[in-house]
Amino acid sequence: IAGTSRGDRAAPDGPALPAIDSVPPAPNWLPNAHATREWKRLAPVLVINRLLHAGNISAFAQLCALHGKLVSMWSAGETPNASLLSAYRGLSGELGLLSMSVPVMKRDNRFTNNAKRR
Repeated sequence: IAGTSRGDRAAPDGPALPAIDSVPPAPNWLPNAHATREWKRLAPVLVINRLLHAGNISAFAQLCALHGKLVSMWSAGETPNASLLSAYRGLSGELGLLSMSVPVMKRDNRFTNNAKRR
């Protein structure tokens, strides 16, 4: 709580997986054209930002497949359930595609002294 750093509390570093250097082709098992288009749209972004590697390329393919399913459902006038939307959001976050996945610098809070007694 006091912000002390101890070696026995440190989380071990994960495996160092090298980033993929070039955009891989979309897997042929993606369910529809929406999923393939999403692969072609996001894969270059992930590669450029060095976020795609051998450990998460399968999760990326699952994200694209899920995107294809969601678009198909919305196009058919269906409403996806919360489970599908939650899975999509979770995979997006795991891949670093959500703004809240990126560390944000804290700004000074100008109201911190308002509640202090004098």
